[in-house]
Amino acid sequence: MVRETEKVGVIVERRDLDSPWADHSWVPVAALAGTPAATPWTVLEQTTRLTRYYAGTSEIEFFGTDTTMYRENLRSQRPSLWIALRLTDAAPGILVHLVTADPAEAEALTETNTDIIEAVAMPIEIQERLAAFVEAHHVERAFVKRKRDRTDPEAMASRIHGGSRSRTTRNE
Repeated sequence: MVRETEKVGVIVERRDLDSPWADHSWVPVAALAGTPAATPWTVLEQTTRLTRYYAGTSEIEFFGTDTTMYRENLRSQRPSLWIALRLTDAAPGILVHLVTADPAEAEALTETNTDIIEAVAMPIEIQERLAAFVEAHHVERAFVKRKRDRTDPEAMASRIHGGSRSRTTRNE
């Protein structure tokens, strides 16, 4: 299996909320190509209601089997990376779980309804690297529509105790 990796830096915000259910929220806001010199959880900006952090570096993976999804992402109006944050008991209470360029993988992450997932703009350097990966490894696959098996109407009939089938009609 063809696989390449790319390091990305992740920027997140902790936003204060006026809510009876939560006092703050975490939101991924940007991805940076490469690994910045800053240490994880460096404060980049702070106001009375918002703190922006460099959360650290994550590794994005490109798989040869996913090139169709990468190509569609690159062709979109806004090529994106999806950042998944996960709550944790360790300070500051959140960690970068995953960064992906595959929209289908990002959608699958939403099924658990436990992670915080946001799309952010894909840096041009990553767009170029991903485009080169797609160019080198994409294989056009023909769409094959599955054919359903014919059902046996007798197999779906009611059963009487003892294993024999019972057929009734409305006129009986």
